[in-house]
Amino acid sequence: QVQLVESGGGLVQAGGSLRLSCVASGRIFSINHMGWYRQAPGKQRELVATVRSGGNTNYADSVKGRFTISRDNAKNTVYLQMNSLKPEDTAVYYCNAGVLTLSPARTSDYWGQGTQVTVSS
Repeated sequence: QVQLVESGGGLVQAGGSLRLSCVASGRIFSINHMGWYRQAPGKQRELVATVRSGGNTNYADSVKGRFTISRDNAKNTVYLQMNSLKPEDTAVYYCNAGVLTLSPARTSDYWGQGTQVTVSS
């Protein structure tokens, strides 16, 4: 089994910053993509940012220039640095990873439990 554990959420004023972390653990052979999604009350879960094993990144238009995703492959960890936060960034943020395991041999998507980010105006 594989577990993803997020940390770093909290309450911050508009214009402030937060850094989210997500550590993957378990029977991991390799990790392909890692990323962050978010879900605000009454809305569907949406992509925030992803990073592939080679370092290629992808961002939602709404966060470009404000958020930065990075990963430490040796630590199976992905980060999301969030700057210039806005009230509309308030949501539960979920970590996602595409993990290759050997027993059984397959690639599966895993999700963390979510961490709350609240931005006050």
